[in-house]
Amino acid sequence: MQAANPSDTQPMDGELSAWALACLAAQVFALDPAGCGVLVLRAQAGPARERWLAVLQNLLPAGQRMRRLPLHATQDRLLGGLDLAATLQQGRPVVQRGVLAEVDGGVLLVPMAERMPRAMVSSLVGVLDAGELVTETEGVSMRAPCRLGVVLLDESQGDGDLLAAALLERASLVIDLSTVSMTDLHGEESYGMDAAEIERIRPRIGFVQVGESEAEAVCAIAAALGLQSLRAPLQVLRVARLLAALIGERAVDAAVLKQAVQLSLLLRATRVPQLPPSDDERQDEPPPEPPPTQNNAEDPPPAADAPEQEVSELPDQVLEAAVADLPADLLARLKLNELRLRQRGSAGRAGALQRVAQRGRSVGTRRGDPRQGLRLHLIDTLRAAAPWQRVRQAARPRPGLQVRPQDFRVHRYQQRRETTTVFLVDASGSAALHRLAEAKGAVELMLAECYVRRDRVAVLAFRGKGAEVLLPPTRSLVRAKRSLAGLPGGGGTPLASGLLAAAEMTEALRRQGQSVVLVVLTDGRANVGRTGQPGREQAFKDALDAATVLAGQQLAALVVDTSPQPQALAEQLADRMQAAYLPLPHARSNDLSAAVLAAQRAQGGA
Repeated sequence: MQAANPSDTQPMDGELSAWALACLAAQVFALDPAGCGVLVLRAQAGPARERWLAVLQNLLPAGQRMRRLPLHATQDRLLGGLDLAATLQQGRPVVQRGVLAEVDGGVLLVPMAERMPRAMVSSLVGVLDAGELVTETEGVSMRAPCRLGVVLLDESQGDGDLLAAALLERASLVIDLSTVSMTDLHGEESYGMDAAEIERIRPRIGFVQVGESEAEAVCAIAAALGLQSLRAPLQVLRVARLLAALIGERAVDAAVLKQAVQLSLLLRATRVPQLPPSDDERQDEPPPEPPPTQNNAEDPPPAADAPEQEVSELPDQVLEAAVADLPADLLARLKLNELRLRQRGSAGRAGALQRVAQRGRSVGTRRGDPRQGLRLHLIDTLRAAAPWQRVRQAARPRPGLQVRPQDFRVHRYQQRRETTTVFLVDASGSAALHRLAEAKGAVELMLAECYVRRDRVAVLAFRGKGAEVLLPPTRSLVRAKRSLAGLPGGGGTPLASGLLAAAEMTEALRRQGQSVVLVVLTDGRANVGRTGQPGREQAFKDALDAATVLAGQQLAALVVDTSPQPQALAEQLADRMQAAYLPLPHARSNDLSAAVLAAQRAQGGA
């Protein structure tokens, strides 16, 4: 059957295309937008996204249309508050309603949700959790109920800005239109439905029951996918009830649960699920030993049917069926996410610290809102308003100077960003002493120059089964010499662990607003994997995955090939990192220092 057709009452057993699954998500969301809370739509601007938004709009009743949040909306515009310009004009406090108050009972559409400022994310999350809009700022206090559904348009690509974890945690539905083509859109009519049909279906929701076994299965599936939030199972059960109502069922069964897991959990998974072994794998395993019998007359005989076994098998059945319908590349993306989560933190906000500079040297003024933490430049504000006074007085005669929002001028500041050069040194193998000597000389030269530029240097080394920080970011020449004097050498080459440790340090430095230059000294011959297990093939594969994480940071990087002759492995590593490659079999400290300075100039930090 077509899962999106409410006239059928059979379970949803058939596999749905990406477009059909997206239309099904729109129907589920339209049934109860406030109950679903957040729907995440991962798609770039284009016909597929616009068609899906039109489908959702057609499913909403006339009084519940979508309201788009302006791209440059401020927190005051979102929540409401004091209208500064109107207050100055009228000489009394003038309160303006926010977008959330205006969209109460409807659906809020948030474009480019991955770039939403943290303060606005916190405010939106607070309203969604409490179902109430509270505004207390600038002498204004407002409190009103607010229940709405939110559609987040996630346009993030690769390792750029990512959707805030707090928003993703509250998403009941996550769909991806990146694989939908124009051919798929021609089948839209077969999944059509209108607002009148949604209204007829809505009363069914209260009659849908969820069994205890299904609830336990959802908890097990969420844990298997790496979702630790307690919201995840509740969201899946909510979606499952809505799906059951769509097809006219009174109870949630395994087929409905599979669709709910696909719509709510799979695209939020943080790890690859461990599926049960296949029948062939089970035949290869030795049979389990029977438990020892105890002759106890008081123990009751085992029941003829074992419901516990059915409960334990249900999560595996549902998860295996859901994963079987995944896109071909999704499991590969989940594996890469396991690496990215080691350094992601609240990913996607590396550049946020530099968007509003409030310190440094004043270099003029610009238009802006002083309520966004910017300093008002009063003289330039009055200068901007002065030429318009005759026109404004003629239009609306009022005593005093009339100031409009477009007149506000705020300070512009220029602040020099610190630069930290991070050296990642391969301290393994018989030639480690030579490489460490080269790194020591280069670091000492860089430190001497840092006294002039006020920059910093850090050193990490990897050997054996892991990596360690030998020199935290510092400008102290004495401390650097002491730390570098006793660098150990020898052992295996855990290149992936070293790159991930460097990624963690560089990400932390970038979040502090610093420019970072990474210099990796290695021959690329990894022989210890990320888990500490030996094996060259897996170790180099792990190293390439870690290099992909570093490439996502888009920092200036340099890979110095320290082998006696240039190695293809080191060059391949540099290509994956999107770093410059420098074969330097007999490197001297001066040569390495010059190469690092060139990388700094490319970054703009020199």
